[in-house]
Amino acid sequence: MDSFIEMNPNPLVQYLNKHPQDFTKADLVKYIQDHNIEMLNFRFSGGDGRLKCLNFVINNKSHLENILTTGERVDGSSLFSHIEAGSSDLYVVPRYKTAFVNPFTEIPTMEILCSFYNKDGEALASSPEYVLRKSHEELKRQTGYSFEVMGELEYYIISKKGHLFNATDQKGYQESGPFTKWEALRSEAMQAIAQAGGNIKYGHSEVGNFSLNELEYEQNEIEFNPSPLEEAADQLVIAKWILRQLAYKHNVTITFAPKITVGKAGSGLHIHTRLMKDGANAMVEDGKLSDVAKKAIAGYLSLAPSLTAFGNTNPTSYFRLVPHQEAPTNICWGDRNRSVLVRVPLGWSMKESMVHDANPNEPKHDVKGVNKQTAEFRCPDGSADIYLLLAGLTVAARYGLTMKNALSYAEKRYVDVNIFDHKHQDKCATLNQLPISCAESADCLETQRKFYEEGGIFPPAMIDDVIRKLKAYDDRELRSRIGKSRDEILKLVETYFHCG
Repeated sequence: MDSFIEMNPNPLVQYLNKHPQDFTKADLVKYIQDHNIEMLNFRFSGGDGRLKCLNFVINNKSHLENILTTGERVDGSSLFSHIEAGSSDLYVVPRYKTAFVNPFTEIPTMEILCSFYNKDGEALASSPEYVLRKSHEELKRQTGYSFEVMGELEYYIISKKGHLFNATDQKGYQESGPFTKWEALRSEAMQAIAQAGGNIKYGHSEVGNFSLNELEYEQNEIEFNPSPLEEAADQLVIAKWILRQLAYKHNVTITFAPKITVGKAGSGLHIHTRLMKDGANAMVEDGKLSDVAKKAIAGYLSLAPSLTAFGNTNPTSYFRLVPHQEAPTNICWGDRNRSVLVRVPLGWSMKESMVHDANPNEPKHDVKGVNKQTAEFRCPDGSADIYLLLAGLTVAARYGLTMKNALSYAEKRYVDVNIFDHKHQDKCATLNQLPISCAESADCLETQRKFYEEGGIFPPAMIDDVIRKLKAYDDRELRSRIGKSRDEILKLVETYFHCG
């Protein structure tokens, strides 16, 4: 049996005995008929990054086939601020490979993600999902590499304060029950995400936990495995929707907000990346980080100031990007170093498996062929527009691979020390800094916009719209004005609480 299908948690994969990318309209009709599915929901990401919904009652087989074939009309101007009301009609057309069964509805319901098309039946140039697809196609065309990514989705669960087994403040990393209270919700979310097609690596509690105003704040994380670029974006968007649905079910609040309050860990959306060719990971060569990886890293560093426009999209983002909070401020990279912007984590580069040492009865295993190496981009947060962020990183990887001086550029920005330590201030002074506000991020995007617009990946009107939104926050002096005022920061957090 196909190892992907065997034990796969997605019921459609199990029943149809197919990979999702091979799903057809006939497959979905068969599943719907055989499982008495009564409703179909179209889902699509709006300009705010959240999934929108269009509900259909399935009247009969002909009606179902028509919906799955032709899609439906929507008002684009109500979904995206850069689309004018006078020419706003769009089509949403289902992508069969994204279908999954809704785990929450009493009425049996199938969900399916959609792509946007214009009046002429052409893919909408400014649809975030299509921008991502274009960026990947251009990367493959120019370099021959495909892109795989995965996200680390951090979030806080906020509930009424309890009095039993209270966790130690800011010491919640991989804590277990009863000191962590919401492990069961996280496990329930992981199961639902996996059944919806999410390729999950693991979940755990994170550093952040504290009490404030009779409320308990507990930080958690769900991390994914590397997946093809477009699939990885869909998985993250669906995962955020599932987590919010479960929070509503359990009568608690979940937030992906970058910052919660002064002195407490913020929530990031770290993105791991790897370039692939012929099914092999190109990030390692002869057991060491490859030149291909270093060139991609050079691209990330070079475009980092403007990438914040897609990955750090509201004023609270820049209250997270401060020293001493395991969030980057300097544009640099390093190995296993959490104070840098791009981190090269452990990649299982040893010659033999450690399992023999842990289990003496187990024979030694050769792990030379194991290559899990990634490069982690650490500044994005939960406010990110996931499709545009990943599209931007794809543009940056392509730029790095084609830069003439990429290797020397990367070498000059490599650090092997904790740059937040006062002993290394001289090194820190040589590095460029990330923006400190949405307004500054907008300036950086204006300066570097040509890289994103090249090849028609990001339409100029879309870049204009992102810049306009960022400047509208008028936050150029906000960090210095608010400082560390807990009350002012809480007001700000509340304003952008349900971002992304």
